[in-house]
Amino acid sequence: MTDPFAHHTPAPQVPHPASFRDPAGFVFAIDGVVYRQVNQFYSDRYDHLHRCGLYDQLTEQGLMVPYTEASIDLAQSTDACKILLPRQIRPISYPSEWCPEQLKDAALLTLKIQRLATDHGMTLKDATPFNIQFDKGRATFIDTLSFDLHDPARPWIAYRQFCESFLFPLYIHHYAQTGTAPIAAAWPEGIPASLTARLLPLKSRWNTGVWLHVFLQNQISSRQPAAADRNPTFSKAKLIRVIEHLQSIISRLNTSPQKSSAWSNYYSETSLGKSYLQAKEHLFRQYLNQIEFAHSLDLGCNDGLFAKILAEAAAGVIAVDADWSCIDKLYREHRPNILPLCVDLAHPTPASGFRNAERASFTSRTASDLVAALALVHHLSLGKNIPLRLIADYFNDLTKKYLIIEFIPLSDPKAAALVARKESPTIGYDPGHFESAFSRHFRIERKDPISGTERVLYLLQKS
Repeated sequence: MTDPFAHHTPAPQVPHPASFRDPAGFVFAIDGVVYRQVNQFYSDRYDHLHRCGLYDQLTEQGLMVPYTEASIDLAQSTDACKILLPRQIRPISYPSEWCPEQLKDAALLTLKIQRLATDHGMTLKDATPFNIQFDKGRATFIDTLSFDLHDPARPWIAYRQFCESFLFPLYIHHYAQTGTAPIAAAWPEGIPASLTARLLPLKSRWNTGVWLHVFLQNQISSRQPAAADRNPTFSKAKLIRVIEHLQSIISRLNTSPQKSSAWSNYYSETSLGKSYLQAKEHLFRQYLNQIEFAHSLDLGCNDGLFAKILAEAAAGVIAVDADWSCIDKLYREHRPNILPLCVDLAHPTPASGFRNAERASFTSRTASDLVAALALVHHLSLGKNIPLRLIADYFNDLTKKYLIIEFIPLSDPKAAALVARKESPTIGYDPGHFESAFSRHFRIERKDPISGTERVLYLLQKS
């Protein structure tokens, strides 16, 4: 990767608001391009990472994002020893948006990297899922500065963090089928052993892995350590056994849905039939053929049928659904240009962290050239009581150019079922109000009834 700023004066450096805790360096951006500064404090570890061959092995196996060394002139402090230009990954996602299989893959990647690092005299000093991103359908490690020199006499310093951030959420999901995204949202730094022990069912106590890593860890952490426990003897062989045991446990955990959800078979079983789906797909492809776009966002993607169609034409597709089992099914296909995420559009991921700035909102990270919202508006309006004008405002925030949207009238069986659950009368939900709400931001390029139904598909362009 060439350095785009090698031949002209760089723009002001913008440090990433989440990159302030590590004295080893920080992430910053120039004109939207992400760089990493390596400080003098970390120079010996950085040199060893390359000299021992670990960096080459990780990047050659596709386990870690590769980078090149950029001009040191981009540094704006005397602390810098290297400026790195990594392969750019967009969009960024967070553990609170992942399905259980994504968290499982991220956990196994972390353990594999720790195992390889051990063989090269290094270790991971932290084990947080925020060090992982999904690039081209696969989990990829992104934090160069997480590697430290390994002391064989010390236990893995990141063991507790690994358990709290990866193992415990996966255990809870394994027994309760909760999905892992809500756990990561509620405990972004990891769920403690004491709480995990209370949430797991009684039968889990018969599981050796649960007993060792949850209940025993909880007992040890809750008591005052004896003098002999404060400096436990350790060895490389013991560390490898711990890593391999964790790998064995996580590999065997069941992250698949134990039964179908209301939405996981929406297109194959609960929609209006094959003819409706074929008619909608025909119109959808027609719309795509008459517009130009690079990146797209499929809202309420279900099992990803239309996301896959978008992927035929788009450089990148973000496919979101509130149902983790739908996202799980799509993720397991590992399609290189589709990023599946668990997001409830009535409660999209907010900006969070210190000063609400460490992690950006879903809306700010995912704005795309084209947004598809098929069989979705009635759920937001009738199911969540969100007015059409606010839905239009939000979709305007998400799309840069185009919106393909489906309107489902009150006479449709799916809309009627939602209305039947409401105690108050439905006001302001009809084609006239729909077009009026969206006309404040968009103009109608095409409007077509979907054959055999009263549903209407629209192609809208930002005005």
